[in-house]
Amino acid sequence: MPPLTLTRFGQTIDDGWPAYIAIALAGTIGYTLGAVLGWAIGLYGGRPYLERHGRWLHLDHQKLERAERWFERWEDWAVFLGRLTPVIRSFVSIPAGVFEVPFVRYTVLTFLGSAVWCFAFAGAGYVAGANWEDFHHAFRYADYVVAAVIVGGVAWLGWRYLKKRRRRVAEESSAG
Repeated sequence: MPPLTLTRFGQTIDDGWPAYIAIALAGTIGYTLGAVLGWAIGLYGGRPYLERHGRWLHLDHQKLERAERWFERWEDWAVFLGRLTPVIRSFVSIPAGVFEVPFVRYTVLTFLGSAVWCFAFAGAGYVAGANWEDFHHAFRYADYVVAAVIVGGVAWLGWRYLKKRRRRVAEESSAG
């Protein structure tokens, strides 16, 4: 396998520590910029939007109140640890904006949490090196597990939707 070479503005970064640092920093900066956009969506879309359309995300007034209390209690840790937690890291930006976590503090905590995440993943790739394909092949079943969980989740949501719809139709027909 040829060595990793990153090209930027006509300059190259060969494999090794410079490539590791470049990849980890690019991920950290990119993720931070995207997270700031999510924070802005939460801030400007705000709580009124969630109160109107939260049912699509399975959020009712009680869940919003509970989330707000949780964010008030754990604000800094919620943002920082949210960046280190798979799945949650993709969604913590919008509630942070909705609950008005101060921008500078949010950005610093997001940058730090994202740096830990990106440097860890870049480190795993650096350590795996040329063995990455063997590793990926050995754990290909994980792709099937993730796909099965997604299909199962979609089926479950569809079943719940149909069940609620049938119940609503039955109630309307008995009331009418």
